[in-house]
Amino acid sequence: MGTIKLLDVWINRDLISRGFHHGAVAKRLTRYDAPRGYLVFGKGFATITEKRTIPSRKPGLKAADIAAKLRRETETETTYKVPVSPLQRRVAELRQFSQKLQSIHPNVFAKVLYKSILYQDRHLIAINKPYGVPVYSNRGIRNSITGSLPVLAKIIDGMQAGSQLHTCYSVEKDTTGVLLLARTEETAEHVRNLIKSHQMESKYMVVTVGVPVPSEGVIDIPIIEKEVAGSQHHYKMGLSPLYRVTEEGDGLKKVRAHRQAHSAVTQYRVLDSSSGCSLVELQPLTGVKHQLRVHMALGLACPLLGDHKYSHWNKLAPQTPIDGI
Repeated sequence: MGTIKLLDVWINRDLISRGFHHGAVAKRLTRYDAPRGYLVFGKGFATITEKRTIPSRKPGLKAADIAAKLRRETETETTYKVPVSPLQRRVAELRQFSQKLQSIHPNVFAKVLYKSILYQDRHLIAINKPYGVPVYSNRGIRNSITGSLPVLAKIIDGMQAGSQLHTCYSVEKDTTGVLLLARTEETAEHVRNLIKSHQMESKYMVVTVGVPVPSEGVIDIPIIEKEVAGSQHHYKMGLSPLYRVTEEGDGLKKVRAHRQAHSAVTQYRVLDSSSGCSLVELQPLTGVKHQLRVHMALGLACPLLGDHKYSHWNKLAPQTPIDGI
């Protein structure tokens, strides 16, 4: 007489041969959960049969899905990656950093400015202004220099109440470099007076499309806001010269200055040039809106690299690599 051991249940093969009903045996087997087999009962017998696991059917792929998969695999194999230089990699990092500055919380932005401090004493603080951040708050702009000054002042002074910082002057949103902040309004006004009296110099390094001729000089042409008619109606700053070429073309004659024009003077010096572009040092002696951009683009026909607004006068279009070359 043989027996089969199922966990803690013993089944006597002779039970069935003696006429025990297979239902009674089944009740005894409810405690057994066989991972690989199961019992099959028939009339007068019990056998152990191998349990076959039927794999679940996966939903069939469509022809479009298969074609897209093959296309992706082919593109991955055949795509040629252009080598990236360390300079290009650094430019990409700075671009991503600038984009993140307008998405972070204002308090976090103030901490970024705190880390960018270049110099500080009991009167002035110099920070490295990041690219793409305006000095003054505008509609649609989350973070600005003036908007973060209250939090920045508290961080610098150890969260003391009453801490203040003031801007001494303004620069354009896309300008980077040293920006002076004053601890008091009196200090800020003193700095402004130094700038107006030319006792304090400010210099800018720019890359121009084209090589200025002559390589060094002074641009003394007033600037005025003008209306640009056409399909893309807009306004931009333009030149308002005090001299015009005579009708004979052999000389210059002075004309009356426009009442709404602003005096604008810029010193420039070409430091280096290559491949149709130049590195130019600019020193504004006046502070007119878009002065450096207008003098270079309209006065010397060498717009700043990346300056889409002043690369074309009659239209709004992106600057192309051949503009001005």
